[in-house]
This record gives sequence, structure tokens and C-alpha cells, in this order.
Amino acid sequence: MTRNRTRLLILLVAVVLLGAVGTGAVRYAADRSGRRDQEQAGGPPVRTGQVSLRPDGRQLLVRNLAWGPHRDELAAVAADRPDGPRTVSGVKCLRFHAAAGTGICLQAEHGALEDTYRAVVLDSQLHEVRHFPAAGIPTRARVSPSGHLVAWTVFVSGDSYAGTDFSTRTAIVDTRTWAVEDNLETFAVTKDGKPYRASDINIWGVTFADDGGFYATLATGGQTYLVRGDVTARTLTTLHQNVECPSLSPDGTRVAYKKRVAGASPDAPWRLSVLDLRTMTETATAEQRNIDDQALWSDGSTLVYALPGDYGSDLWTVPADGSGAPVRLMTSAVAPAYLG
Repeated sequence: MTRNRTRLLILLVAVVLLGAVGTGAVRYAADRSGRRDQEQAGGPPVRTGQVSLRPDGRQLLVRNLAWGPHRDELAAVAADRPDGPRTVSGVKCLRFHAAAGTGICLQAEHGALEDTYRAVVLDSQLHEVRHFPAAGIPTRARVSPSGHLVAWTVFVSGDSYAGTDFSTRTAIVDTRTWAVEDNLETFAVTKDGKPYRASDINIWGVTFADDGGFYATLATGGQTYLVRGDVTARTLTTLHQNVECPSLSPDGTRVAYKKRVAGASPDAPWRLSVLDLRTMTETATAEQRNIDDQALWSDGSTLVYALPGDYGSDLWTVPADGSGAPVRLMTSAVAPAYLG
């Protein structure tokens, strides 16, 4: 009898402790969630104002992640003062990119039962020009250098590139004619010099060369490939293996990308590398942490990318030639675009 009472007492104590831990966790989460609407103590200065995709001087636009009433809004800073005051626009995007006065903004529309998503084409004053339904969770967005083409990728199923249990949908829209290619998987594929068809093809991470050509990732058979795409011919041609989320350099000669490395954790498998498109020579950057982002070239020699931070993500830079060391560029920011 004494033994049974002891066991019952232990069980009651365990239940009370678990309840206390659970209550504390819920209160902590609720408190942290509530504080997201309050200005972040010690965070970057944020102010409202006019934001343009054709700025006077060079600017860096980002999705602002600093806690406060302007979280998730597009914000502009002087490119040479990324830690300076942020001018927020009132326009909220989950993913964003811009070039030549055209922006692509991937947004969530919150419904009573579930969220839906849309891709919004913005003019130079961030006004909506057209919008298109997006089939899933936004993950990548790019605008061509001329502003004439926009592209986006969403997760149709799954929410991570780390494993193999996901499906993407990538679309390209011509902003001059509003012609839509809503699924690049319908393009004809040439793999290793031969026509290729498979039911498991996934395409994501477009980066534009010009108004006709682009690069992207093609996945099939458990492998990923860098492909060169032709919008007019509707073709994809494999160039190099083990390339994900490519980003073309301003001079069109190199591609930065995340590469799976042997021995890395399955949940954090990528390192940032650069491929010379003429020689197909790979160069590993000095960034040794896991990079799950489509890097951006800030100029011809420096890469910008996001890493997890205290308030969502921070932006970091590293030289593209393998030299130097990573440097934090901005806190509480993601989805960068350089303009001007």
C-alpha cells in the first residue's frame, strides 16, 4: 500500500511539473508573439516614408523583420549604410525582388480556414500592376535586369528543400505582354546531351541572364542540376550537377549557389559556392555555415545571403572568390534587392 501511495505521489508531482512547464512555455510564446508588434529594443531605427524602385542613389531594399508595427514591410536603406535608418513602405511581402523599376512581391492572404498566396507585380512606386494566384508557400522570387520578366517559386507540397519530400511550382511572367508560363516543368529538357522526360522533375530558383535566357535548378532522380533555360524556345538544358538556387553574377560569367556537401547534416547540407560558367570550375566561399537561401550579388565580387538570426533572419556578406570571411550586413532583414 505504501509503495502504491509513493508511486501515486510521484505521478501527481510529475503531472504538476509538466503542467507548469507547459503553461510557462505557452506564456513565453504568447509574450514573444505579442512583443513582435512592439518596437524592438536596441533594434534598427525604422521610419515611415516614400520608397521607390527607382531611387536617387544606390539603395538596398529588404523585407524588414525588426519587431514592431512595420515588421514584414519592404524597407529601404542607403546601400553604403545598411545599418542606418530604414524607411518602410507599408507594403508587406513574404518574398521580394526588384530591378529596373519592377518589383515582384509574394504575399499571403489570410483566410478563416487557411492562407492563400499570390504573386503581385509592382511598379516603381510599389503600386500593384497585376497579381496572379500562387499555388503554394512562397520561397523564391526574381526580376530580370530589364524589369521585363518576373519569376517566382512556391512549395506546392512540403516546406523545405532539405529532404526529397517536396514539390515546387515555378512561373515566369512577361510584364510587357502579361504572357504567363505558370509551370516550367512543361519545358523540354535536355539532360547530358539527350532529351529527357521524368515524372519527378522539379524546377526552382530562377535567375535571369536577359529577357530570353535564365538559369535555374532542376531536380530529378535524387540529383540536382544547374540548367540554362530559354523562355522563347521553352527549353531547359543541364550544365552542372549539385547546384541549387543559382544566382547569376552581374557580368553573366559566374553563378553563386548552395551545394550539398558530403558529411553534412541532412537538415543542414548546403555550403555556398561559385561556378565559373566558362571553365565549370567551382570555388567554395569562406562561409562554412549552412546556407538555405538564393544568394544575391551586391556587386561583381560580393555575395549577400540570409542566415537565421534572433528576430528571424540577418543578412551576411562574403567575397565570391573564396577569400576573406563572412561579415554581418544587416540584422532583422531578408529578401534583399540592390537598386540604383
